[in-house]
Amino acid sequence: MKILVVDDSRSQTMLLGGILRGAGYEDIVEAHDAVSALRILEEGVGRNGDSDVDLILMDIVMPEMDGIEATKRLKADERFRDVPVIMVTVRDEVASLERALEAGANDYISKPVNRLELCARVRSVLRLKEEIDRRKARERELEALTERLEQLSNQDGLTSVSNRRRFEEVYDKEWLRARRDNMPLALLMIDIDFFKAFNDTYGHLRGDCCLKAVAEAICTVLKRPGDFVARFGGEEFVVILPATDETGALAIAEEIRENVRSLDIEHASSTAADHITVSIGAASVTPRVDQGGKALLLASDGALYQAKTNGRNRVEKREVL
Repeated sequence: MKILVVDDSRSQTMLLGGILRGAGYEDIVEAHDAVSALRILEEGVGRNGDSDVDLILMDIVMPEMDGIEATKRLKADERFRDVPVIMVTVRDEVASLERALEAGANDYISKPVNRLELCARVRSVLRLKEEIDRRKARERELEALTERLEQLSNQDGLTSVSNRRRFEEVYDKEWLRARRDNMPLALLMIDIDFFKAFNDTYGHLRGDCCLKAVAEAICTVLKRPGDFVARFGGEEFVVILPATDETGALAIAEEIRENVRSLDIEHASSTAADHITVSIGAASVTPRVDQGGKALLLASDGALYQAKTNGRNRVEKREVL
């Protein structure tokens, strides 16, 4: 446990430090004014945002900034809000003690300090700090677990790209953003050619491996942070390309098609090629105020149907109505 002793009297800090060390508290840091104390606290903030100080013994009467004002500043800072403060003062007037407690002090002790009383109060407050630390640790664990569960609920279990549920959330946001910023938004619908025949020929385990490889091949092409890929269902994937016009969408679609072809996964049952290929439908639009997001979905899906009708292993485009 690290204890910070703040007092403008060096003899007083030495006295308090000596009592605490005698009680088994080895990590004692001294500050002789409130400004120095605040600097020590700032320097001791860890990566998780918590202070490495577990308890502060704060004199009330100090030059420049008194202990009550220093305590107010500490308690107003989220990083130090849970660090307990014991006020140390020669004053025992009710008004001073009330102000100290209102500022956020947890306890107080009067000078001259009684060794037994000081140690008892320090033990009591440190037990409270330990409980606070345990509670915060549990909260962090719960937050991490909640975040992980949220991530899993948005992820396709096989390919590890986003699932359709997550796609719908992201697509709605990107559509509204594109309409607000008057920017184009492109959508690619991607289908693995003759995938049912691939499963029938090579088995579902090989089929699963194929889906993973195709998903990775798509992701490799997408370079920008805003680009988004999801498994739309079965052997179908969908890609959202913010701020992308038709020319850009077709270029990316063709790169994806070529990237999948270069996997060179054998597909003897395909009439499009002797290896795994994809058909891609592309569409792009700058959304109008009176236009819904379904229009772009229908256009890209129609373009995909056109690619499959025209022989597969190709990219087709369609205008958004």
